[in-house]
Amino acid sequence: MRRIAGLAAMGAALLAGAPAVADTLVEVDSEHVNEDLPMPLFAVDASWPRLPEDMILGQAPGLAVDGDDNIWVLNRPNSLGFSDLGADNGQSVACCSAPPHVLQFDQEGNLLRRWGGPDLAPGESTMEGEGDERREVGDEQWPANVHGLYVDEALNVWIGGNGGGDHVVLNFTADGEFIRQIGTRQQTNGNLSQQYLGNPADIHYDGESVLVADGYINKRIIEFGADDLGFQHLWGAYGTEPGGGTREGEFDQSQASSTGDGGANPESESFGDIVHCVTRGPDDTIYVCDRRNNRVQVFRETADGVEFVEDIVIAPETGGTRTASDVAFSPDGKYVYVADMMNGRVWILLRENHEIVGWFGRNGRYPGQFIWLHSVDVDSVGNVYTTEVSTGRRVQRFVMTGMTD
Repeated sequence: MRRIAGLAAMGAALLAGAPAVADTLVEVDSEHVNEDLPMPLFAVDASWPRLPEDMILGQAPGLAVDGDDNIWVLNRPNSLGFSDLGADNGQSVACCSAPPHVLQFDQEGNLLRRWGGPDLAPGESTMEGEGDERREVGDEQWPANVHGLYVDEALNVWIGGNGGGDHVVLNFTADGEFIRQIGTRQQTNGNLSQQYLGNPADIHYDGESVLVADGYINKRIIEFGADDLGFQHLWGAYGTEPGGGTREGEFDQSQASSTGDGGANPESESFGDIVHCVTRGPDDTIYVCDRRNNRVQVFRETADGVEFVEDIVIAPETGGTRTASDVAFSPDGKYVYVADMMNGRVWILLRENHEIVGWFGRNGRYPGQFIWLHSVDVDSVGNVYTTEVSTGRRVQRFVMTGMTD
């Protein structure tokens, strides 16, 4: 195994052709695990993105690169505290204010679009009661805690949620105009429901169907038709009927890293209680992050539903928040990138056999490091983007600098 410094492998052409970028590139921790296989190399762009001077990013539980190579970030303004928002509460003459939930950046990191919030979704809600009896009342459809982001070829935006009662996926135009929804807030009905969701964590839309990782209350994948959003399929681990029950009560942040399941079980017959991502691979297979069980399961669709293809086990002994958080692919389809939340790494796998080639990143707060690594995506030239939640609260850009020899 060989440790690699990203900048040491950077070609002279990159340095000559993009001096402004090269000046802000920072080495990242990485390791080439299998030296018989070439591995992409990366350096983090410490100047990216360029937020407006009065803006501070909150937790970022969603990420998408669109067909124009613009980068979309899902933001939680509700994760920002009093000291973060000095410009809003009158305690600072300089910074900062909370940005809205949906942010679009160009390749240079400039902010192009910003929108989000309850006013854009159907319904209204109020809070009633006192103390422990205080509850949300009404039919407000905007999630209390947004989670998961997908931007389709038409630049329509899909958003999920994992807060109290967030059993809904919302669909908007690129400018935030509401289009339609799947499910209804405050309504859930278990793993076999064909109508209601249970804290959907992620969404994938391909023009033919909508896949939902219905994974913080329920433990399943559910598929709907692209045009009418009619139910098509649902399944659990290994392509079987979803098992393992549902989460009792609402999900809260304390449950992200503590559970009574006795530890990850990469051979579990059911998904764990955080089914965290769903996406299609270049060969049209479906990749599902079973984060609790430190694995990604791969499926292939058939005329009757889906068939199980393979388990990809990521650092199986890991505890805490566990590993498999998100999946993305290199532009040529050769590599799979798996975000590992607990270990603060992006694993690089060869897609044809899912053999681990290497990894980059580590836990920490400096550029190229991660705190609660959440999401990963890739642009058309192979640059990798990541987001973080909890106290991480940022998006990072990793410039592809070349390949190992």
